[in-house]
Amino acid sequence: MTPLLETTGLYKYYQNYCALEDVSISIPEGTIFGLLGPNGAGKTSLIRIITRITAPDKGKIFIAGREMTSNDINQIGYLPEERGLYKKMKVGDQLLYLSQLKGLTEKEAKIKLTDWFVRFGIQDWWNKKVEDLSKGMAQKVQFIATVVHEPKLLILDEPFTGFDPINENLVKDEILRLKEQGSTIIFSTHRMESVEELCDHLALINKSRKVLDGSTKNLRSQYRTHTYRVSGTGSIPQLGAEFTVKENKQNRDGLQELVVTIAPHANTNHLIMQLLPTFEIQHFEEVVPSIKDIFISIVGETGDTDLK
Repeated sequence: MTPLLETTGLYKYYQNYCALEDVSISIPEGTIFGLLGPNGAGKTSLIRIITRITAPDKGKIFIAGREMTSNDINQIGYLPEERGLYKKMKVGDQLLYLSQLKGLTEKEAKIKLTDWFVRFGIQDWWNKKVEDLSKGMAQKVQFIATVVHEPKLLILDEPFTGFDPINENLVKDEILRLKEQGSTIIFSTHRMESVEELCDHLALINKSRKVLDGSTKNLRSQYRTHTYRVSGTGSIPQLGAEFTVKENKQNRDGLQELVVTIAPHANTNHLIMQLLPTFEIQHFEEVVPSIKDIFISIVGETGDTDLK
């Protein structure tokens, strides 16, 4: 896939502290790219460089194959973790103002905002002041401000903060719709289940360096542990040395359940053959590591996982 955004060899220092060290990423166009890492890893520093809030001390950023300039800012929509709405302004007036800052005419902005208000079911919010909104309601307004000008690149930092499950699913659907319409999205979050659900590719930053990068599917395959879950009825025979039983319990369906790791020189057929004489298999599946499992396996020993 053609990258919409690339960074090459980014470094960022704050006095004697190195916030980013030789960070290079490539974000394919039209995908959702997960930017992960424990608190203090360097994610926010990277986002601030991409959005030109700060500049790198070394390295370059390319957008659509050319070096990024200040003129590219209007092609980016940024939803920061710390929200920044004007509390005393009315919602409609504020969104019109922010839309025009992003290059829309008042007429264009009203048309697009009306569509978003209908999508989110907030038609009666136009004349409400931001200070009168709940945290989740204000989050919807901030999301609209981020996407209304239809930027090529969206950067969403913890976009589900303050939402109940219904509104979280509503925003997830809109994120996927924006992707289908051609937006490229950087998605930064601590919620690993959302990464699993939404992200096509991801990068993991830990202690200022990129330590993992690739498609979500390939990374899960790369970190396979050759572990399988088997459930059924009957007696479990003594298994050979090539099999390590990690769990042996009765599950909620009343079936005997094994979690077994298979040595590299063996395979699933060997396991099945040893079980079948005395054990009737009703379910057999590979236990593929989740993104959270991978995250913890890489950075968990530092004590900085801070997952939600």
